[in-house]
Amino acid sequence: MSAPQVHSTAVIHSGAELGPEVQVDAYAVIGPGVRVGAGSVIKHHATIDRNTVIGRECRIFPYASLGTDPQDITFQGEETYVHVGDRNVIREFTTINRGTPKGGGHTRLGDDNYLMAYTHVAHDCQIGSHVILSNGATLAGHVEIGDYSVLSAFCAVHQFVRIGRNAYIGGYSIVCQDILPFAKVAQNREAFSLYGPNAIGMMRNGFSREFIENVKDIFRIIYHSDLNTTQAVQKIGETHADGEEGRVITEFIAKTKRGILKNFRTDA
Repeated sequence: MSAPQVHSTAVIHSGAELGPEVQVDAYAVIGPGVRVGAGSVIKHHATIDRNTVIGRECRIFPYASLGTDPQDITFQGEETYVHVGDRNVIREFTTINRGTPKGGGHTRLGDDNYLMAYTHVAHDCQIGSHVILSNGATLAGHVEIGDYSVLSAFCAVHQFVRIGRNAYIGGYSIVCQDILPFAKVAQNREAFSLYGPNAIGMMRNGFSREFIENVKDIFRIIYHSDLNTTQAVQKIGETHADGEEGRVITEFIAKTKRGILKNFRTDA
């Protein structure tokens, strides 16, 4: 493998580490404690401030800012971190802040994510793999997003909210409670609407029609019956005990702290 290619105008701290075949373009700034994996490209005017690990074959576009201090008034300059996995695409003007001590100190992204322009990932967020954040999507602190989820343009997610795997959130939605795995939801001026399983996204990711139908049946138990959440979970355990879909959804509900979003206008 060849040595890193660094433009003469780039500013690289002596404490940074660049892997083989890394490309750093004009006027990029890379600070102390930064590690960039093999084959990654840091485009012109991008900033990786400090204590940030970038995986292999990532692409960081112009004016993106990673590893800056968390936007938390209790932060006192502690050593905290950002971890970005492999093959992530981080587009223009995206911001990813380091963690805070009270949140574990680490903001994390998995592999193969696509963060479009002007997205924001706040301190201590935990993002899985194959996630898409569309233009202007904004995550407050401590948000968790499961694998293969999609947030459409200008979504805003409240701190500590969890979004389950394979979920789809429509544009301009304000998410203040947990969204179940496999759900497709959107917000209009009056309320959220539940459109059932994220069937198209699930099919694209290889889920069987039977799996999708089972998820739809579970949603009927949760959203269309007269059962409260505790009763619905018990019912799901009785009717879908052997399926992965039942286990994933009930385990997600069991871990909720802000509650699952249920004040839907339902179209499932």
